[in-house]
Amino acid sequence: MSGAVSTAIKQLIPVGLVERVPAPGSRRDHYRFREGAWATLMSQQNAVLSVMHDAAQEGIDAAGENTATAHRLHEMQYFYAYVTREMPALIDSWRKQFGQ
Repeated sequence: MSGAVSTAIKQLIPVGLVERVPAPGSRRDHYRFREGAWATLMSQQNAVLSVMHDAAQEGIDAAGENTATAHRLHEMQYFYAYVTREMPALIDSWRKQFGQ
């Protein structure tokens, strides 16, 4: 396996996207994307969404509440709060539709 692929695989295994699988008659490592990997990945994004929401608040605190910057940062906050609220239902709907 090339170095670049090996590095990518090493990054994808811990987040649950890729798994090692046996291949009869082969001594080499074989990998595949896990079933439902994409929903799992998006489910794990809630931490990132929370960080972005909190970063917007830090910016608002630094810029002051009644500024153009604060207005844009409030929009950022609302967006990340909305995505955080809606993501679980969206993933659930996807799983129901595609049998994941």
